[in-house]
Amino acid sequence: MLDTNTQAQLSAYLQRISQPVELVASLDDTPASAEMRALLQDIAAASPLMKISETQGVAHRTPSFSVGAAGETPRVRFAGLPMGHEFTSLVLALLQAGGYPPKVDAAVLEQIRALEGDFEFEVYVSLTCHNCPDVVQALNLMAIQNSRIKATMIEGGTFQDEIKAREIMGVPTVFLNGTMFGNGRMTLEEILARIDTSGAEREAKKIAEKDPFDVLIVGGGPAGAAAAVYAARKGIRTGVASERFGGQVLDTLGIENFISVKETEGPKFALALEEHVRNYDVDIMNLQRAKALKPVAGLFEVELASGAIVKSKSVVISTGARWRNINVPGEKEFKNKGVAYCPHCDGPLFKGKRVAVIGGGNSGVEAAIDLAGIVAHVTLIEFDTRLRADEVLQRKLRSLPNVTVLVNAQTTAITGDQKVSALTYSDRASGEEKRVELEGVFVQIGLVPNTEWLKGTLELSRHGEIIVDAKGQTSVPGVFAAGDATTVPFKQIIIAAGDGAKAALGAFEHLMRS
Repeated sequence: MLDTNTQAQLSAYLQRISQPVELVASLDDTPASAEMRALLQDIAAASPLMKISETQGVAHRTPSFSVGAAGETPRVRFAGLPMGHEFTSLVLALLQAGGYPPKVDAAVLEQIRALEGDFEFEVYVSLTCHNCPDVVQALNLMAIQNSRIKATMIEGGTFQDEIKAREIMGVPTVFLNGTMFGNGRMTLEEILARIDTSGAEREAKKIAEKDPFDVLIVGGGPAGAAAAVYAARKGIRTGVASERFGGQVLDTLGIENFISVKETEGPKFALALEEHVRNYDVDIMNLQRAKALKPVAGLFEVELASGAIVKSKSVVISTGARWRNINVPGEKEFKNKGVAYCPHCDGPLFKGKRVAVIGGGNSGVEAAIDLAGIVAHVTLIEFDTRLRADEVLQRKLRSLPNVTVLVNAQTTAITGDQKVSALTYSDRASGEEKRVELEGVFVQIGLVPNTEWLKGTLELSRHGEIIVDAKGQTSVPGVFAAGDATTVPFKQIIIAAGDGAKAALGAFEHLMRS
């Protein structure tokens, strides 16, 4: 099952475990079970501390297997083959069940162990989803740390009947005790905050008690991370308040244009950003959404959605941007029921079906090309009279036999019953209303700056971007901004990082002069 190189790497990893691990498989005579049996045999060969046993179709889902410390009731289960992006989830589960400590803050582990109540999580994934492993690994860790928590990864391609019965149209999708809990990427901290409200209140109180910072960075994407590193290197008291450290990079699959890094994936890049920042004396306050900014008595106060107030002598705003909605009837109603924003994550769920991609820029055309290899047919819809993507992408798109391109077309509605069944658009040349029968719609029409909370405080452009000068200074002295939330052209990771460094240096210069 595993190639020689992967088998060798697995053996090296499993040398770190200190106690026996038991894997109990529920298998039958299907090809999927044969693949799982081969995988388990390779795991058994990788370490003498691995004990493998097999039952015949006893578990709720077959093929599946549980992972647990020998002698304990197993609480982690993989239903379907955990390969692709999920192989790392399997390796971490084996290590942690074998006594290898997770790389998680001690206070977070204590919070998990102190949770009261019974929690049974089921997370549906696709093996091409780069967001799914974060959720699977977080839930597995929680189950290993707390005997009242169970976690099951369910590979959607193997259990299509469940996908249809539960009307799952996007991954990762998480159920808690049989009820929908969430959809999309979630960190361990985010999951904990949702099920342990007292923990969120404790964190807000702790934040409110912090002394004023020299510079407070609001936002933890590439711009915020760079600003934090540059500010900390100046020896000034630096804090980061971030709704989601890593920002939109977490939702990006391939990164091939960050100079000196030939290629990487968004989540890996985001993790590297955070690790770099944590090498310095930076106070990171994650899962904290900014609500308001105001000057008070020579300082700036940033009010967080949690109710906490953070004070600082200067501020760097790097709140980034989010996917732009098309704002037509049906988009909100059918989100995760056929309307999606991540073709890499959710594309495999539409295998053999008909989908539309809205947007003719690079993102839209790339999405259409990727989806064409999975789905039955792709209809690309562009409002303008021509596509705006790079010509090399357009040539590739035109070569695909199962893609239809509609330009000068305005999407007017997404329709369906329990899930998407059609899209309507207006031919802008003739005014004629037309209908496309399909099962999925992928929206790829650009970004909206996350600056609504700053209206009336800073000068914004007509597009809602923060207006900055060459040093990142905003219309309010002492408040700087960087990245996709600003008027700086060309929204690119490398540009955001450079702007973050520049804004931090601008803030430092402001502090020295004042």
